[in-house]
Amino acid sequence: MSSTNDSKARGEGPLQSRSFLTIWVGQLISVLGSGMTNFALIIWVYGRTGKVTDLALLSLFLALPWLLVSPVAGALVDRWDRRKVMLAANLGSGLCILAIAVLLMTHQLAVWHIYVIILFAASFTVFQTSAYTAAVSLLVPKRQLGRANGMVQTSQGLAQIVSPLLGGILVTTLGVQGVVIIDFLTFLVAIGTLLAVGIPKPTLSAIGAKAKGSLFKEAAFGLSFIRTRPGFLGLTLLSVAVNFFQGFVAVLAAPYILAFSTPAVFGVVSSVAGTGMLAGGILLSIWGGPKRRVYGILGPLVLSGICLVVVGVFGTPLVFAIAGFGFFLCLPLMAGSSQAIWQSKVEPDVQGRVFAIRLMAASSALPIAYLFAGPLADRVFEPLMAPGGALAGSIGRVIGTGHGHGIGLLFVCVGIAISLVALTAFLNSQFRNLEDNLPDVLPDVPAAPEPLVPPGPLVPPGAPGPLVQETAIAAAAAAA
Repeated sequence: MSSTNDSKARGEGPLQSRSFLTIWVGQLISVLGSGMTNFALIIWVYGRTGKVTDLALLSLFLALPWLLVSPVAGALVDRWDRRKVMLAANLGSGLCILAIAVLLMTHQLAVWHIYVIILFAASFTVFQTSAYTAAVSLLVPKRQLGRANGMVQTSQGLAQIVSPLLGGILVTTLGVQGVVIIDFLTFLVAIGTLLAVGIPKPTLSAIGAKAKGSLFKEAAFGLSFIRTRPGFLGLTLLSVAVNFFQGFVAVLAAPYILAFSTPAVFGVVSSVAGTGMLAGGILLSIWGGPKRRVYGILGPLVLSGICLVVVGVFGTPLVFAIAGFGFFLCLPLMAGSSQAIWQSKVEPDVQGRVFAIRLMAASSALPIAYLFAGPLADRVFEPLMAPGGALAGSIGRVIGTGHGHGIGLLFVCVGIAISLVALTAFLNSQFRNLEDNLPDVLPDVPAAPEPLVPPGPLVPPGAPGPLVQETAIAAAAAAA
């Protein structure tokens, strides 16, 4: 009997939050649809122009709102009802996708249309993600935050596997416009699940009351909140460093694998890697992560670095698949453990703006990595490992020389750097003990949701203005 009680105390029993589970199902379906659309639009843009630069611009417009809109989105999420924000954001994203479908059906769609529409759709996604992340701690008991975040990570892993597969089949059978219309329908499903449940309103905390003011003051509050708390500052800097190094992996994985194998093998390796991410999410959703969540970040981080070193040293398809699985298995474990720390130790009524600054900081590292990865590989590491290169007679004897081995050496360096970052964080007592130094702010049981009422206006009275208008203003004014 005591064993059963201990298990329940650690949060290992069934996740009993109907509202969270209902929202999660709707968001999972929507994520799958969005993944199919992204896949279809990549095919459409590249088929129309044949230029890799155009695909890079598509990625840029998808990423920009995370840098430009996040602070404003976070502040507004804390001001407004989070359920209504998610409703409005899903509706806005759905209308953007519907616009693409209409332009396709009328044969008016141009590449620049996609860039503009994707910019707005991604801006709505920033609002939706900010509200969704800040709502989890209001819906799930504190002890089960790790498992809930594992489920969120599972949906991302599932999308990475299923969306390209379904997208490829549906593009062939229904065309790009058929995929886009299906995506629009998935947004309707997500809206329906949100209409079926309630999300509790966060209680106004002392720090939340102190942070009230103009939109600019509230948007800037997240930065001061993180900067004045060493534990959160350390977590943010760690995520910046990890994102920077993972940006190298994102850019160089394809050319490295293709240097030693065929596109078909690359497809298999990508699928196996995606399976690792799904497995990590499922593992976390069942397990909940270690009791000391800092170890749930640093342990997988070291393992991911080791996987990259193995990939760089042994350039074979089998190693790519096995080590790639291990690398992606670690990602949801790290992300879910980190998210649980933030959710349990940041007051719910300020989570929107705090999380927005954290996401903006982490996202800022990716463009820098994209900028450096190509030149470092082409102009530095590949020449070093070419036959007769400066390192051909030393390191080349271990990992080999010739085309692709320079990228392999870069993977080794990135893997070592990731492991050193984890070791440095562990040796820092303030980071290692941040869970002790930062008090929990959540009750053991979440508040009851507000009674459901007719939807009415998506933005409550007294809010600064319609969500669509505020999103457009934020994107234009910044042009995080």
